[in-house]
Amino acid sequence: MSLTQFTSITGTCVPVPGPDMDTDRIIPARFLKCITFDELAGVMFWDERFDENGQSKSHPVDDPRFKGASIILGGSNFGCGSSREHAPQTIRRSGIKAVIAESFAEIFFGNSTGIGLPCVCASAADITALARHISDHPETEVTIDLLNMTASWKEGSFPIRMPAEAREALTRGRWDSIAELLVNMDAVEKKNKELPQVAASC
Repeated sequence: MSLTQFTSITGTCVPVPGPDMDTDRIIPARFLKCITFDELAGVMFWDERFDENGQSKSHPVDDPRFKGASIILGGSNFGCGSSREHAPQTIRRSGIKAVIAESFAEIFFGNSTGIGLPCVCASAADITALARHISDHPETEVTIDLLNMTASWKEGSFPIRMPAEAREALTRGRWDSIAELLVNMDAVEKKNKELPQVAASC
């Protein structure tokens, strides 16, 4: 089973500024009752985008300038709060291919890596400068290079950071732990035979 190797991601950006973007703001709890993750497409940041009457709050995601954007520019502690795996799922299924933020909550970062959603860190100054440029030039395409660890566009670039283990998993196509087990079933069965069998008792 071959998984996508994420060596670079290119797309336009949507700035979603501010610290502590928690998972309940990314996807409200009432959407967690979905049967499949496919149902989460389009509900990203729902309560941030619409009021109780369904009227738009003029969120950046709905700004016509950023239509079709596939990279989020976020703040610090992105993805904090409850450890709902639905948060990265709704982001990815809403067309986002990567997130650049100052920092990420640990569990959110792990859940994102596990579904092939690269999350990279950059300095607040670099993200702010890029967001300002994007606001004036929303058509700008940014490339996240996971081999050279840079985010670049025609007019500039800056360094990005990611834990080595996550970077290796993404660039080598080994980010899905279940797929890794399935493709290595011979080794799994061999190890299972080597382990002592313990009978349960009441």
